Amino acid sequence: MAQKIQSFLEVSKFKYLVFGLLIFAFSASTSSWYYATTNELLITYSIRVTLQIAMAFIILEFLIPQLLNKDKKLAFGISITITLLAFYIICTLIHMNYFEVTFPKTYVNYIKRFNDPSFTGRLMSIGEFVFKSLYLLYPTILLLVLKLYVEKQRLLKLNEQKKTAELVALKNQLNPHFLFNTLNNLYALTLKKSDAAPKVIQKLSEILDYILYRCNDEYVSLDKEIELIENYLSLEKIRYADRVKISFSKNVTGREKVAPLLLLTFVENAFKHGVANEINQANININISKNKEQLVFKVENSKPVNMKPVVQKESIGLQNIKKQLELLYPKAYDLIIENKSNSFSANLKLDTYEI
Repeated sequence: MAQKIQSFLEVSKFKYLVFGLLIFAFSASTSSWYYATTNELLITYSIRVTLQIAMAFIILEFLIPQLLNKDKKLAFGISITITLLAFYIICTLIHMNYFEVTFPKTYVNYIKRFNDPSFTGRLMSIGEFVFKSLYLLYPTILLLVLKLYVEKQRLLKLNEQKKTAELVALKNQLNPHFLFNTLNNLYALTLKKSDAAPKVIQKLSEILDYILYRCNDEYVSLDKEIELIENYLSLEKIRYADRVKISFSKNVTGREKVAPLLLLTFVENAFKHGVANEINQANININISKNKEQLVFKVENSKPVNMKPVVQKESIGLQNIKKQLELLYPKAYDLIIENKSNSFSANLKLDTYEI
C-alpha cells in the first residue's frame, strides 16, 4: 500500500488534482465566515485553487526538471519571475473583471487597499505582487516538500537494497575463500592417511552448517562466532600440529551482537601469512574482550624470520572485511593494522550491544 502511494506521488499527474481538492476543502472550510453565500465561497476558491495548482504544475513538472535540474539557474530564475508576473496579471484581471463586479460587497474593502485601483496602479504595487505570489506559491512549496520527502525515502530504500546486495556479494566471496583453505587442510591429511581426517570432516561439517544456515542475519551473537573460530582453530591445529602455538583468550559475555564471519577473516589471515611459510614454530595470539560498550578483538601472528621484507598485497579477506566494516559499522569501528618485521597484528574495536 505504501509503495503504491509512493508511486502515485512520484509518477501520476493526478496528484495535482487530489492535492487541489484537499487545498480547496481546507481553504473553503476555514474561510466560509468571510463570504455572503456558499455559491460565492465555492466560485472564489475554485478559481483560486485552480490558479495555485496550475502554477504548481508548471513549476514542478517543467521549470524544475527542464531548467533547475539541468543547472540552468539563470534561465530558471527568469522563468520563475515571468511565471509569477503572468499569474499576478491573471489574478488582477480576474479580480477586477469578475470578483469585484459579481461580488462588490465582499471586495469593497479590498479595493481600498490600493492608492490607485486601476489596472496599471495595481500592477505597480510591489506589496500586492509579493502577497499574491506567496499565496499562489504555497501549494507548490508543500508539494515540493512532499516530493523531496518521497525522493529521500526512495533513496534510503535504494541504499538499503544496495547495502544488502553488497554484503551478500562480499559473503559470497568470503565463503568460498574460507572453504578453499579448509579443503586444502583436509586434502593434506588424506594424503597422509591421517587418523585426524574424520575429526576434520566433523569440524568442517559444523563450520559449513553455520555458514550456510545459521549466519544469514545481519548480526549474530558473539558466542556463535567464537564457536566458529574454535572449530577453525581445531582444524588448523590438526594440520600444523607443533608448528604453531595458539593462544585464544576471551573476556566477554558472548551475548554481544556482531556481523557474521567478520572476526574469522582476521584469524584466517594470521594462519595464511604467519604459519604457512614458517619452517619453525609460529605464534598466534587471539584476544576478545569488552571495554565499556566496545568489543575489542586483536589477532597477532609471528612472521617467518627468513621472510624477505616485501610490500605485501592486501589479501582478499582483509579487503572484504574493510568493505563490510564500512557498510555495517559506519563511524562505529576502529581498525589498526600493524605490519612489523617480525609480526603482523590487527586490532579491531566495534561499537556493539548485547542481546
